[in-house]
Amino acid sequence: MKKTLILCTCILLVTVLCLGFVQMLVTPKYMTDTLDGALIGEYYREKTPHDVVFIGDCEVYECFTPPTLWQEYGITSYVRGSAQQLIWQSYYLMEETLKRENPKAVVFNVLSIKYGEPQNEAYNRMTLDGMKWSGSKLRSIYASKTEEESVISYVFPLLRYHSRWSDLTKEDWKYLFHRDTVSHNGYLMQTGVKPKTSNIPGRPLVDYTLPEIGFEYLEKMRLLCEENGTELILIKAPTNDWKYYWYDEWDAQITAWANEKGVDYYNFIPLAAEIGLDWSTDTYDGGVHLNVFGAEKLTSYFGKILAEKYGISDRRGDVELDTVWADKVAIYQKERNGETQ
Repeated sequence: MKKTLILCTCILLVTVLCLGFVQMLVTPKYMTDTLDGALIGEYYREKTPHDVVFIGDCEVYECFTPPTLWQEYGITSYVRGSAQQLIWQSYYLMEETLKRENPKAVVFNVLSIKYGEPQNEAYNRMTLDGMKWSGSKLRSIYASKTEEESVISYVFPLLRYHSRWSDLTKEDWKYLFHRDTVSHNGYLMQTGVKPKTSNIPGRPLVDYTLPEIGFEYLEKMRLLCEENGTELILIKAPTNDWKYYWYDEWDAQITAWANEKGVDYYNFIPLAAEIGLDWSTDTYDGGVHLNVFGAEKLTSYFGKILAEKYGISDRRGDVELDTVWADKVAIYQKERNGETQ
């Protein structure tokens, strides 16, 4: 009887290990293509805290460069961004982050408030799969999943990705047990230049009313930050291409909410010239997103606000942080200069 129990236990253990290995193998790695799928998971490698955390979609992870904030203002920061990050996903990432550290300010980009319901499994995966397991992740899954998705497929990704057997590449084997770092504290660098050549307005909408659920989550963010003694700052990145158009009617609703709640809101779209953005050189995709040159200008502009208005401390002179950020800046400059990271 004892031998049978031991044998069954060994078989069960081997089965679990084999299933775990297969799950690791078939799960997408996001190391050579779709790099933004790797961003959320990289946050957990951080060893030092951050005074500013940016949260939101591509308009944060391609617009704000933490190495620039450190070099110019001594501000420690991280960008917890992901592709098409929905507002409830941002809230639960904020909730998780504030359990792990105590930043002086959380900066949220408001573009995603236009979505009132779950959108796309592929984008969901790029945010949710990278999160560590917690109540925040589970609640985010329930809020985010489309009708076709199941919670269990997030608990056991093998159920979702088992069909990738025929699509496995060298990348899946190379990064089976480790991942390279693709970002700079969450900032995904783009060095290419593709000028913006047109100013196509957004198509007219039948109804400009933003979904109520968006304001519900904004209020949850405000209360969460208030409970943690953290400043909530709302922003709209300066990009305004027709693909992701930001309507004046939407802006007025955010402005009204922010004024009522006493939350600061910065719309950088009309400030592009003051920031120094040049749409012939500072975008890599025709004005949809900023490249590194534009991101550095925006970061420098906003960094001054963070330092002067919000009193975010200059941490330069702290021996540990100086060492950590010297390495980060060196890696950043190396990629910026076109060298291999």
